[in-house]
Amino acid sequence: GEKINVRVDGSLIFNTVPPQIDAALAGLGVVLLPEDDLQSYLESGQLVRVLEDWCPVFEGYHLYYPSRRQPSPAFSLVV
Repeated sequence: GEKINVRVDGSLIFNTVPPQIDAALAGLGVVLLPEDDLQSYLESGQLVRVLEDWCPVFEGYHLYYPSRRQPSPAFSLVV
């Protein structure tokens, strides 16, 4: 319940997911990735959730395929 300010020197930049997970497991910082990528680490206790109130559940993407050759104007607008 108390406010804490922390200055962080340096940063890590990654292009792919596996090194991000390795860095989090090594205790180098916090990682923000989809839960599916971290599920086994969370279940085993190797990683823990932080700031859970700011991470709403994402229902995922949904795909829509029109049944006709000519899509509706609404579908065309979205695409």
